[in-house]
Amino acid sequence: MTLHVIAGAGPVGSATALLLAGRGERVRVITRSGAGPAARGIENIAADAADAGQLTALAGGAEVLYNCASPPYHRWPQDWPPLAASLLAAAERTGAVLVTMSNLYGYGPVGHPMTEDDPPAAAGPKGRTRAAVWAQALAAHQAGRARVTEARASDFFGPFVRAQSPIGERSIPRLLAGRAISVLGNPDVLHSWTYLPDIAAALVTLGADERAWGRPWHVPTGPPLSQRDIYTALARIAGAPPPRLRPVPPWLIRAGGLAVPFLRELPEVAYQFTAPFVVDSTAFQATFGAAPTPVEEALSATLSWWRDQARAAA
Repeated sequence: MTLHVIAGAGPVGSATALLLAGRGERVRVITRSGAGPAARGIENIAADAADAGQLTALAGGAEVLYNCASPPYHRWPQDWPPLAASLLAAAERTGAVLVTMSNLYGYGPVGHPMTEDDPPAAAGPKGRTRAAVWAQALAAHQAGRARVTEARASDFFGPFVRAQSPIGERSIPRLLAGRAISVLGNPDVLHSWTYLPDIAAALVTLGADERAWGRPWHVPTGPPLSQRDIYTALARIAGAPPPRLRPVPPWLIRAGGLAVPFLRELPEVAYQFTAPFVVDSTAFQATFGAAPTPVEEALSATLSWWRDQARAAA
């Protein structure tokens, strides 16, 4: 039974922990509060993952260390560098493979389907921060100090995904109730969406296969769909009325950003919803023999989870 240590118990960390535990592995989840998924084989520990000493002690004997942490969106430039440095230091000291969960921000606007060969060209602070975190880890790998890899996914959806996703708490309950959904940018441009269970499966694969180490990988992701396409599909599967979409004017986002930190960050990534934002995951699929979950299956499972949550709340 192998020990896996996961920093973070958000959607990605929780899904990864449950997947590993379901395979009979030992899992140690680290969060500031000590909260985490409850399942046999999972140990939830309260600790600060940004403290390299604490993290190194907790990661001792681990085969893989997963960076699934998620600092507040508006504090990425301040919080990500020390957190990532701590995880990298723990990987160096313990010998655990470091698997970092990341996104596509580091590329910046790209006029073609993104591949892992695209250079980091982000102009905004969040994109530059994510690119710098990977550059630091890659340098350690190339120097022989650590074994590292990084998974990159587009906007994700699925069980456990509530906040800060277009397919989450600000859209699905409204869709099921027949109410209008506020959308960013142009609802008809193509956009890639990554299913959360596919992310968890990819992280586990990357940690276990030495072919993955020393480079980033795009998580298996299905064909791109516009926001209108994906909400229409969700409504059809749910038996709900056709979705009514209400684009949010940029001026309203800027005004809201004066009081809401999350809204203040959205202009940096607005390009992702005003022009096609498409990820190419063929490298992962060809190397590891994986494929994204069919979109109908993924959307059906997502709706089932949301309905289960509504029943539990009632």
